Amino acid sequence: VQLVESGGGLVQAGGSLRLSCATSGRTWDTYALGWFRQAPGKEREFVAAISGSDTTIYYQDSVKGRFTISRDNAKRAVNLQMSSLKPEDTAVYYCAARDGPVARTETGAYQYWGQGTQVTVSS
Repeated sequence: VQLVESGGGLVQAGGSLRLSCATSGRTWDTYALGWFRQAPGKEREFVAAISGSDTTIYYQDSVKGRFTISRDNAKRAVNLQMSSLKPEDTAVYYCAARDGPVARTETGAYQYWGQGTQVTVSS
């Protein structure tokens, strides 16, 4: 599975950004997808995940109600709509895919990773 993220950038606190991750290489609904982030000096952490069938979605508590993950079946992409952004959301955001359709929140459960896209939220 190949993953390519886009959509990062600089935004003021309270603003919105939409990240997108284009996928290729395997049957679309056979793998779950997730978004993770890594801030400077910190470990990579889970943000959101969606199952292969779109029926199961998980969010990190700090982003619930502000972020929305979705799959675009026509484009074979996974999106992360982020609103009410805070300075603490600043990080490199990574798209990930795992073998199997079950959504998971653990970093180690994902075998395929994109190159990352920077999101910076200014106060």
